[in-house]
Amino acid sequence: MVAGVYETTKKDGTPSYRASFTYKGKHISLGSFPTKEGAHRAYLTAELLLRSPEGTLLSLSDYSAAGRPLSYEKWVILLNLRDNGIYFKTPIYLYRRYFVYHYNEEIHLKFDADDLFYYSNHKIMKRGRHLFVADYGMQVTLTSRYGIKAHAVEGRDYRFINGDSTDFRYGNLEIFNRYAGVTAEYKKGQLVYVSKIHVNGDYIIGRYASEEEAAIAYNKAADLLNKLGIQKNYTRNYVEGLTEEEASSIYKKIRISPKLKLVVK
Repeated sequence: MVAGVYETTKKDGTPSYRASFTYKGKHISLGSFPTKEGAHRAYLTAELLLRSPEGTLLSLSDYSAAGRPLSYEKWVILLNLRDNGIYFKTPIYLYRRYFVYHYNEEIHLKFDADDLFYYSNHKIMKRGRHLFVADYGMQVTLTSRYGIKAHAVEGRDYRFINGDSTDFRYGNLEIFNRYAGVTAEYKKGQLVYVSKIHVNGDYIIGRYASEEEAAIAYNKAADLLNKLGIQKNYTRNYVEGLTEEEASSIYKKIRISPKLKLVVK
């Protein structure tokens, strides 16, 4: 019997070795390994990590040099436990006013402390270029938690103020266009909001003084096109800060381009 190593069998009958470690009364699984030697090495590394004083032996940057004895995720989890005294199931490392979620060795995502509870309970995943979490059976993009729509484009609809697209702290995100079909532009030195809708090309619905008016104009144009027979499921804007009565009043009064009626002819 090797300390911290337990032999198991996979469904196909192949032997597997699980490593675990107890730290301050907490039992921590270190993962499964194809060999007994690999599992024991993981156990010894965990012991070395957790018994060594903070900052004196093995840090986040030492993972590759140490020969990758554990998964990178587990390496981060154990170092945070050692240095900050808190065990998370996700690869989070705490700093004074923020934390870093180590998706892998290359991608390190910064978040404000306010998001700690959420990301300590939600695993970040990646599909293509998009980072997301599974929440109530749905794929929720990281940017959507800031009110950024799924169709939004970085640089046009929002930006990372310091240029670091891995820094999701609230003060680093600036949102330009919060609503579907709405973009901001300067016309004769004044900021206006342009509302456009796509029907075999982009059609200008109108230009409006406020973002909310442009968003409601988009809704009105989408309703009109659907009524005229355009079979497209347009996203409707939910306008923040307005009561139902206020939004309804603007909807009735807002003018949209009469050219939209020609689209279906």
